[in-house]
Amino acid sequence: MKILSIDTSSQVASAAVTEDEKLVCEFVLNNKLTHSQTLMPMIDRVLKESETELSDVDLIAVANGPGSFTGLRIGVSAAKGLADALKKPVVGVSTLAAMAYNLPYCGFVIAPIMDARRSQVYNAVYKWNAGELDQIYPPRAISVEELLSGLKELKEKVVFLGDGVPVYREMIEKGLGNSALFAPSCANAQKASAVAAAAKKMFDRGEATDGFGLVPVYLRKSQAEREAEEKKLKNKF
Repeated sequence: MKILSIDTSSQVASAAVTEDEKLVCEFVLNNKLTHSQTLMPMIDRVLKESETELSDVDLIAVANGPGSFTGLRIGVSAAKGLADALKKPVVGVSTLAAMAYNLPYCGFVIAPIMDARRSQVYNAVYKWNAGELDQIYPPRAISVEELLSGLKELKEKVVFLGDGVPVYREMIEKGLGNSALFAPSCANAQKASAVAAAAKKMFDRGEATDGFGLVPVYLRKSQAEREAEEKKLKNKF
């Protein structure tokens, strides 16, 4: 099975082509260019470098959230368009679950954290069990204090990864002490190849859909929506 996978959920943009258990080609960019500039040229390049025709792709996979609202819209829209044009199935993968696939078969609890602003992180908590990724806490927008409180109750070592780490590392180390571990830079950011690995498992479980059924998962309202609601509330008084 050939999978074309995409991740534009954060500042990092990534695209990959995998075939069965082999990573054929992957590009990762973290240079502050907008995803609208980089994504389609990146997809074109991974296809060319892997000598893959679009018609050869069996499955489209995309990180569909949580993450940057604009980034998710760009990635999901691209995946929907490709799936519709090619008449191929598509899988929307949780950004957080895909990040946990950066640490396959890790023996510790895994806690991806993405900076969600407003003193919150996007987080879910996982642990590998007999080759399967078990979810301990589902995706949520949560304060770091609340996250650390819940992790303390697990009484296990926890590996943190994601762009929330440099923002909150000092707080995490203070809260968990020696129980806090941090993924190396090679495994810290989102990767399309990890999206593909998670998507293959989901496809095998019958969780693929068509382009129409693919939607982004935001977890909370956008800043524009919040500001509009606050303005409406003020106008009432």
